[in-house]
Amino acid sequence: MFRAPLGWQQLRHKPLRLVVAVTGIGFAVLLIMMQLGFRSALFESAVRFQERYHYDIALFSPDSVFIVRPEAFSIRRLYQTLADPDVDKVSPVYIFPAIWKNPWDNSRRSLNLVGFDPEHDILDAPGFADARMLLRRQDSLLFDARSRPEFGPVAAQFDPRSPIVTEVNDREITVVGLFEMGTSFGIDGTVMTSDDNWLRLFPDKPRDRIHLGLLRLVPGADPEVVRDRLRAYLPQDVLVLTKPDFVRREQAYWNSATPIGYVFAFGAIMGFVVGGIIVYQILFADVSEHLDEYATLRALGYPPLFVAGIVLQQAAVLAVLGYLPGLLLVHFLYQVTANATFLPLYVTLDRALVVLLMTLAMCGISALLAVRKVWKVDPAEVF
Repeated sequence: MFRAPLGWQQLRHKPLRLVVAVTGIGFAVLLIMMQLGFRSALFESAVRFQERYHYDIALFSPDSVFIVRPEAFSIRRLYQTLADPDVDKVSPVYIFPAIWKNPWDNSRRSLNLVGFDPEHDILDAPGFADARMLLRRQDSLLFDARSRPEFGPVAAQFDPRSPIVTEVNDREITVVGLFEMGTSFGIDGTVMTSDDNWLRLFPDKPRDRIHLGLLRLVPGADPEVVRDRLRAYLPQDVLVLTKPDFVRREQAYWNSATPIGYVFAFGAIMGFVVGGIIVYQILFADVSEHLDEYATLRALGYPPLFVAGIVLQQAAVLAVLGYLPGLLLVHFLYQVTANATFLPLYVTLDRALVVLLMTLAMCGISALLAVRKVWKVDPAEVF
């Protein structure tokens, strides 16, 4: 006949304490998963454009901190790359924040404005390829349907037969199409337009000063080899980056140059510590209540490892019982938060396994701390 492990039998003997412990561990799992999820969303959303632009190599100003507000550099650097036999096509891109007027309540808010040549299919985003040629019209733009709702219900009310007319930088402009990118911690919304329209919206900015250069290589060319050649060929006033280089540079900014990445990592650590304290208190109280029984086992000749194993059983059971409801609640909260913010929040297998291991480690460490009293107990003193 199957007998439940002794550790589980001791836990269920105090159902209220068990519920408190499971709730505490579930809260710790929730806190850790939310912090790790926000941290992952930070890095994933910050590099949306770097990952979705069509390019093999990018030119970027070394004075630029991150892509939301880049510094300009000479367009000559972009065309100089055509001297390399492996460079096939180049695309200049203009990027700068602009002031959007909400056509429903007339409020004004900053968003990301990207200018490019509509003849170049520079972006991999739903809706973009079909609508980009519409930008040949003067004073027209494409609106990111996954922008923050503060810009107005543009996506919900957009109708190609009755385009939305508003103002950007106090100039009347028409929304002629939609595409889907999403927000990040640095971008609340994005609109894209032609390079000519972009320059009309920023009349003080010269055409020969661009913010990003996209290079497409001939089939079979090695981007890293071409990158190294261009770095040796071009002046030092421009960065030459492959796509992985560009992604790593942006992520490094958010991870090290801003406190946001540190805050989320610290929050996950605090969740680990809080959960560990809760489990320790529960297990220590249980050990103290059953000290006579543990001393009896020691007096009967059971080794300390056997007694410690009972407490470790309890820790493992608590870890699993607390992890499962915490994971389910996190999945729900991820969906709610993602729908509200358009950030890429979802439960990944890797993150779920990492948090499970962290939960087991958290409970295991607490059990080892709580069981010290059993290791030191002298049966003669107890009785």
